Amino acid sequence: MASRTRLIVNADDLGLHPSLDAGILKAHREGIVTSATLLATGPCAAEAVGRANAQGLPVGVHLALSTRLPCAAPSEAVRTVAPGGRLMGNWAEFAKAWMTGRVRHEELERELSAQLARARELGAKVDHLDGHQHLHLLPGVRSVVEGIAAREGLPLRWPDALPRASWLRAPGPALKTTVLAVLARTAPRARPGVRRVSAGGVFEAGRLDEPALLAVLDSLPAGDFELGCHPGEGAPRVPEDPAWTYGWEAELAALTSPRVKAKLVERGITLANYGELG
Repeated sequence: MASRTRLIVNADDLGLHPSLDAGILKAHREGIVTSATLLATGPCAAEAVGRANAQGLPVGVHLALSTRLPCAAPSEAVRTVAPGGRLMGNWAEFAKAWMTGRVRHEELERELSAQLARARELGAKVDHLDGHQHLHLLPGVRSVVEGIAAREGLPLRWPDALPRASWLRAPGPALKTTVLAVLARTAPRARPGVRRVSAGGVFEAGRLDEPALLAVLDSLPAGDFELGCHPGEGAPRVPEDPAWTYGWEAELAALTSPRVKAKLVERGITLANYGELG
């Protein structure tokens, strides 16, 4: 039997902002997005789940430990994870707190489990897990997230894409992506019952325009993969992260591009979602 490539195109940050939700849903209706991950305590999470369900867009949970989102667990039960009832400001703040022992392990598990429960309460038929800003790759955090994935029988995004020479044009994103790939590839073997799905798109996050997307598709070998993306409409100001700026509209244009759809056919790439991986 000939080898094949199956690609999940997953849009992150569902439920964070109406303009992002609109772009995600359009990229599913008119483009190649096959999956989305929900920030369960995002300000428009409930509406986003309803719209995704109505449209048949599969939804996973974007487990969050940053971006100043409100916690899902009772605030008094997760004080070290969410001081004052909100998660920490960014990935670096959480990573520093975690690596210096200021976050309690049991509170981390409590909060992430509560986010999964909240997503289901909103009506999401959760089909996978991943980590907002990829914090699930941190030593110690990884074991908590894989424990939840094993308990729930859910696959897990695993951003292990190796660096390419073209990444040298953007040293900052290249360094971040390389660090994540090292963490992913040097991690202990996944615990029984956990499927790690190889994922790319970290380097291209916020800059996945049509040429970048075409290059990613040309580089895919045979196998099952996820490509993360961030479509949106306009240039929204996200109150939880006011300095955050991505090329949301350029990503939306790429994900709905006829040239991109033609490339999938040319390469024999089959679009899929997590529920179809088997």
